[in-house]
Amino acid sequence: GMTAHCTITGPGGQLDDWRALAARLKSEPQVEGAAPYTHGQVMINADRQVSGAMAQGVLPDFEAGVSEVAAHMLQGRLEDLRPGEFGIVLGVELARFLGVGVGDKLTLITPQINSTPVGVMPRLKRFTVVGVFQVGMYEYDRNMAMMHMDDAGKLFRIEPAAAVSGLRLKLNDLFNAPRIAQHLADSLGYAYRVSDWTKAHSNFFRAVQTEKRAMFIILLLIVAVAAFNIVSTLVMVVTDKRGDIAILKTQGLTNHAVMGIFIVLGCVIGGAGTLLGILGGVALALNVETIVPAIEQAFGVQFMAADVYYISEVPSKLIWQDVYWIAGMAFFLSLLATIYPAWQAARINPAEVLRYE
Repeated sequence: GMTAHCTITGPGGQLDDWRALAARLKSEPQVEGAAPYTHGQVMINADRQVSGAMAQGVLPDFEAGVSEVAAHMLQGRLEDLRPGEFGIVLGVELARFLGVGVGDKLTLITPQINSTPVGVMPRLKRFTVVGVFQVGMYEYDRNMAMMHMDDAGKLFRIEPAAAVSGLRLKLNDLFNAPRIAQHLADSLGYAYRVSDWTKAHSNFFRAVQTEKRAMFIILLLIVAVAAFNIVSTLVMVVTDKRGDIAILKTQGLTNHAVMGIFIVLGCVIGGAGTLLGILGGVALALNVETIVPAIEQAFGVQFMAADVYYISEVPSKLIWQDVYWIAGMAFFLSLLATIYPAWQAARINPAEVLRYE
């Protein structure tokens, strides 16, 4: 919601005529929106609290088309950022650290310096807090400050006045962003640098991908253990029913029929367990966003600390294709677990079992 699908910067990290480039990009069928931005690092001082932050200049009317920050405002509105008023919108964790709210004043200190009769002084500018947002990702809630793009240009002394750091794009296909970004790079030429959202937080997404693979292996092992329980159960049934099996075989029951009986028995056990697991798993997946906060509130705990896990809540999306794969794998392992006990039952020799009956 905060990272644009695609970002374009110009030579030297600056775009002098972003409006012409935005109009050109919007003619591309894959591009749904474009918004300019200006960014730079600052120090924010409020009373005795000082914190570093990433200041980003935006145009509120354009920003709503490429990010969701306007929908996550806790106080104020993004539209309250007006040129010349030097208003600022802070992330909730940054505002909490500085101890400020809407209407409070703070001072921004930039890396640029001013030469004065008394010597070299850092560049300072007074801003007024007009809003606070919370997007649920600690990196933005703790380190992001937003202001109007005109005020950011004055703060960072960007020349010419119409220049910006780059353009943020919204694409019609989020997951096809790498291919679209490459297409845009080829069409714009080497003078522009094009990157997509997968590169902005590549370490985070790679960690998620690694955890997903590891979780698949762990859950597969858990299902395998359950399948071994089916093996042990059926082996005990075979041992307990050796006499009955022998009698049935003397009455003409074939080895294949004996195997079929135990395979069906194992499939019934595995199928019932798989069905119960699917029902419980789907119910949990559909309600995890309600259940987790309820548990946290009831027991006074926090499962996902934002400063540790980057995110503060667990979103859930049910993908039926994954459900089919998991259910199919679980049932297949259950079926596989029945083969050995069924084979053992089919090998029973009636003459040996009934010798002393």
